[in-house]
Amino acid sequence: MGIFDKFFNALKKTKDGFGAKLRMLFAKNKLGDEFYEDLEELLIASDVSVSTAGEVVERVKKRAIAEKLKDGDYVVSLLRDVLVDILEESEVEQPAYPCVIMLVGVNGVGKTTTVGKLAHYYLKQGKSVTVAAADTFRAAASDQLAIWAERAKVRIVRHEEGSDPAAVVYDAVCSAKAKKTDVLIIDTAGRLHVKDNLMNELKKMDRVVLREYPEADFLKLLVLDATTGQNAVNQARVFDEAVSLDGLVLTKLDGTAKGGFVFSLAEELGLPVLYAGVGEKMDDLEYFDSRAFVEAIL
Repeated sequence: MGIFDKFFNALKKTKDGFGAKLRMLFAKNKLGDEFYEDLEELLIASDVSVSTAGEVVERVKKRAIAEKLKDGDYVVSLLRDVLVDILEESEVEQPAYPCVIMLVGVNGVGKTTTVGKLAHYYLKQGKSVTVAAADTFRAAASDQLAIWAERAKVRIVRHEEGSDPAAVVYDAVCSAKAKKTDVLIIDTAGRLHVKDNLMNELKKMDRVVLREYPEADFLKLLVLDATTGQNAVNQARVFDEAVSLDGLVLTKLDGTAKGGFVFSLAEELGLPVLYAGVGEKMDDLEYFDSRAFVEAIL
């Protein structure tokens, strides 16, 4: 199954919801101020932020006027192109090797599961992988990661529960360097983005990697549950301020009927989605394709 098919299947709820409302909008209104106002409201209802929805509509309206478009199908195509442009404007290249990927985020978004899927993804690319259990706070978190590591057949670096997460990161970096590992993936404890002490802990882990492994390509990725909604922008803003995020991983994409916040994060914070979880199986993690995503929701 190709990436388009996986996105199409995962985003069926979104397409049924957003696409159906868009068709109703065209049936109800001819192009004009009322149409564009309703389109903006539809985008906001799909978890696109107010400012990003306004930007999208302005771009669509400007192009439609310039090209003298009146047909609904052409405007849908125009909307598709504008949404793809917004996502592609923030895209980054795939990481160089060696690389360190540190996953951060709030509780319950699927970070540990994502570590296992990412490890499997890179193994399929022919890369060597080590995972680091830097979530030393949650009971049995390292045990859970060890199960994923065993399933993916990769090495794991772990300490006792309650240990200093930065010490785990330090040991993992030393191990990855010594064994010339291509990819080191770091799992971190879920933390509320309003807790300063927990964010400072993340900053400490960030400093360890930067200091001890400056030659590695270091990506700090925020893991977001695709059903989060517009609060995702607030989460991302605080984590970005703490550790300068490089991008996002979307989980539970198959459970959402909206997901519009992806465009807001790209347009307002310049944060691209790098990976997307499209199911529960080990293989159900894909490198994000902006056009395939937009095609799947429209």
